[in-house]
Amino acid sequence: MSTFTELVQSRRSAMNFVEGIRIPQNELEEMFSYARLAPSAYNLQHAQYKVIADGNLKEEIRNGAYGQYKIHSASAVIVVLGDMHAYLQAPEIYSGLRMLGAMTQEQYDAQIESINSAYIGNETFQREDAIRNASLSAMQFMLIAKDKGWDTCPMIGFDPEAIKATLQLPENLVPVMLITIGKDNKHNIRPRGYRKPVNEFVEFIGV
Repeated sequence: MSTFTELVQSRRSAMNFVEGIRIPQNELEEMFSYARLAPSAYNLQHAQYKVIADGNLKEEIRNGAYGQYKIHSASAVIVVLGDMHAYLQAPEIYSGLRMLGAMTQEQYDAQIESINSAYIGNETFQREDAIRNASLSAMQFMLIAKDKGWDTCPMIGFDPEAIKATLQLPENLVPVMLITIGKDNKHNIRPRGYRKPVNEFVEFIGV
């Protein structure tokens, strides 16, 4: 069994954390330096994060998340955001490849046109794709955190409008999920919940 397989099997959603443990910023920066390698549509990197360790602001976020205690006990709560306007950064993202000669001007122009055609004027797609790609990034972050010795819990139980108001977010940033992070309080770990067998959720066609 590979180390990665062990990591996947050992990752659990932490329901409560040991209070008073601080995560050094340099450790968080290292984790995000790996999370940024997650795939995203057109490499637009829709995910944005706000890491909140300040006690007062954490409690405001907690209020917007229906008072869930894990936010209080966690070392930090991470707000995962999806940028509906990520496509506007395409020229900047692809200019480097063009300057290095890895992409011709014609290829560059075609790529920008393809991106604009997919996103401009399609707010539903902008929102859905922001959520999809931020979720990919968030899952990668949680696995990285586990590898670095930190426990996490993804949370969708919150009022998006309350979170947006607390953080004064612009309209293009969609609150996708919250991630609490810290050291799991292992005194009260429940058994892992039922998982469907593979044949209940996978259909093999032509394999």
